[in-house]
Amino acid sequence: HAISDVLPNASWQRCRTHFAKNLSAMVPKTQWPTLSAMFHTIFQQPDSESVCSQAKEVVAFCEQKFPHVADYLEEALDELLAFTNTPKSVWKKVWSNNPTERLNREIRRRTDVVGIFPNRDAVVRLVGAVLAEQHDDWIQQNRYMSLTSLEQTKAMITANVIDADTTTKEVA
Repeated sequence: HAISDVLPNASWQRCRTHFAKNLSAMVPKTQWPTLSAMFHTIFQQPDSESVCSQAKEVVAFCEQKFPHVADYLEEALDELLAFTNTPKSVWKKVWSNNPTERLNREIRRRTDVVGIFPNRDAVVRLVGAVLAEQHDDWIQQNRYMSLTSLEQTKAMITANVIDADTTTKEVA
């Protein structure tokens, strides 16, 4: 409720990575590559209309092969495709919370490699190294919403510009 008071046009974006993981649990392992390939075509479309159209095609495909998956996917489409209401330049930054998951996984992986830590400083150095790498990604603005990209996104939404890649430079 508080979010809708402050950001009246905000919507809930369901993480596509976690949703795909849920989908994979709904089909036999041998069928997952087919369903995965179809599911990922949704996010490879050039504009919001194509994304929605492709999503409907994937639901139709699932109705034939995986009816229970089709119902689940169709029910989640509004939350799964909420990113299409944002400027295209930030789609990859908002359609998944996977960067956070990737950070946590990398810390766990490096912790498992080391095994035990002789003291607290070793843990701090390990986590610091991982965070430094993530900071580099942040600076390059590849995966995260920086303050600059948030300002650009706000300006584009105010100007009612969603899909035009060429207007990104004009707004900035």
